[in-house]
Amino acid sequence: MALKRTKLKVNGETHKLKVEPHSLLVETLRSELGLTGTHVGCDTSQCGACTVHLNGRAVKACSLLTVQADGSDITTIEGIGTVDNLHPMQAAFHEYHGLQCGFCTPGMIMQAIDLVAQNETLTADQIRQGLGGNLCRCTGYHNIVKAIQSVANDKGGVA
Repeated sequence: MALKRTKLKVNGETHKLKVEPHSLLVETLRSELGLTGTHVGCDTSQCGACTVHLNGRAVKACSLLTVQADGSDITTIEGIGTVDNLHPMQAAFHEYHGLQCGFCTPGMIMQAIDLVAQNETLTADQIRQGLGGNLCRCTGYHNIVKAIQSVANDKGGVA
């Protein structure tokens, strides 16, 4: 099968790639670009560990072919903050202990950022519903919801 030329802007940097037509975006991000913060959890689009932003909206990178993202602007967990300057959602997850093992955390944070950006106000029930496609087997969601609510209540810096 012939490789397909693909151009992606990932975390502000343009990448010209040749990929297999059947390559999933999550595979390209991890294997070709070394962005391992985007996790592979289920390969069936059920867990949300692979959530990234595609043109500003949360998507599951395991359910999208790389060639489908050609020309798109992609943001991964590595593109939203640094160790010295956390994104407000990352800081809230830390402050409210919204993580334990951390496997689901990158996808959960990316989904949460989109959820807050798309809604004027959010109740705990709306947050839980908005996270319906992101699974966590450690925390029970209580502290995750508190973290997201804290950012939703103070939208400073969240986009």
